[in-house]
Amino acid sequence: MMKKGLIVGVSDKVGLVYNESHRTTLSENVEWLGEPLEAGAIEADPSLLNEVECIFATWGMPELTEALLAEAPRLQAVFYGAGSIRCFVTDAFWKRGIQVTSAYAANSVPVAEWTVAQMILGLKRAFPLSRYYNKSKDMESAQAEAFKMVGLYGSTIGLVSYGSIARLVRQMLRAFSVNVAVYDPFLSDAEAEREGVQKMDLNTLFEECDLVSLHTPWLPETEGMIQGHHIRRMKAHAVFMNTSRGAIVDEPGLFDALLERRDLQAFLDVTWPEPPAADSPVWTLPNLWLTPHLAGSLGHECGRMGEYMVDEFQRFLKGEPMRWQVTEERFKNMA
Repeated sequence: MMKKGLIVGVSDKVGLVYNESHRTTLSENVEWLGEPLEAGAIEADPSLLNEVECIFATWGMPELTEALLAEAPRLQAVFYGAGSIRCFVTDAFWKRGIQVTSAYAANSVPVAEWTVAQMILGLKRAFPLSRYYNKSKDMESAQAEAFKMVGLYGSTIGLVSYGSIARLVRQMLRAFSVNVAVYDPFLSDAEAEREGVQKMDLNTLFEECDLVSLHTPWLPETEGMIQGHHIRRMKAHAVFMNTSRGAIVDEPGLFDALLERRDLQAFLDVTWPEPPAADSPVWTLPNLWLTPHLAGSLGHECGRMGEYMVDEFQRFLKGEPMRWQVTEERFKNMA
C-alpha cells in the first residue's frame, strides 16, 4: 500500500541520513509529496502537511504543536532518523496517537565506539603526555611520566546509568581485561549478574573506579546530578567522561575540582550551554579535553540511522511491531 510521505530535516543533513539507496527503497511504497523540507518551510506554510501520512525526519524536525498537527489530519507515523525525539513531540502529539520511532539505537553505536576509544586514550594519559612530550622534547622524562598512568588492563570502569549506550559500551569492553561497575537504580541484581557488572551507589562508583563515564538522560530530576564532590573523591589519575548532556553535571563544581586535582582528567563532548561561554574555564583548564559534540553519528555513520528507519517503515507497512518505537510511557525516561 502506498503512503503519502515527506522528508523533513536540515538540508545539509537529510542526504546523509536518507541517501539515494534509502530513498529508492522507500519510493516503492511512498508517494512523495515534494522535495525534502526544512522546519521553517513547514512552519511558514503548515498546509504542506495536509495530505501527509508518514514523515521521514532527521535533525531539524519542527515541534509538532497542536496547531501544526491540526494541519496534518492524516499523519499516522513519524520515522525519526536521529536520536532524542524531545525536540518535536508534544502533549498534543501523544493525544493524537501518532506512532513514532527513532534511530536512537543506531546513534548509540558511534557514541559507544567513541566512548571506548576515549577510555583507552584517557587511561593511557595519551593527551597530557602528548602535550608534555611536544613541549619538553624529552622522551625519557615523558616516559617516566607515562608510568604514572593507570592503563586499561585490570582497571575498573564505572558507568553512570545503564541504557542503550552504556550496554553497548559494556559489550565492547568484553574484549578487554577490565572490571565494569554500574550505578543505575533501575538495574536489578539479577540483570547485573547476567551483564557481568557490579552494582555500586554513586559515591562508591566515583571512589573505586579508575574511569567514570556518564550516560544518564537529561531529565528534570537528573540536572546537576554529578557534583564537584563526586569528582574530588576519584582515585589518583582517574578519568571522568561525559557524552550524555552537559546539564547533568554541576559544571562549576567540576571545574573547581579539576583545578584542585590536576592529576585527574575530564573528557567532555557535551557542555551546558553549548557552546560554552567565551569566559568559561572549559577553554583553559589543562586537564580538561573538550570536543564539539562529536560522539554521535557523523558522516557515513548517519546512513545507519536512515537504514534503521527504512527497516521500521517496512514493519509499519506489514502491521508488525516496530523495534524502536517510542511510547509515551517509555519517553518519560529517555534522553
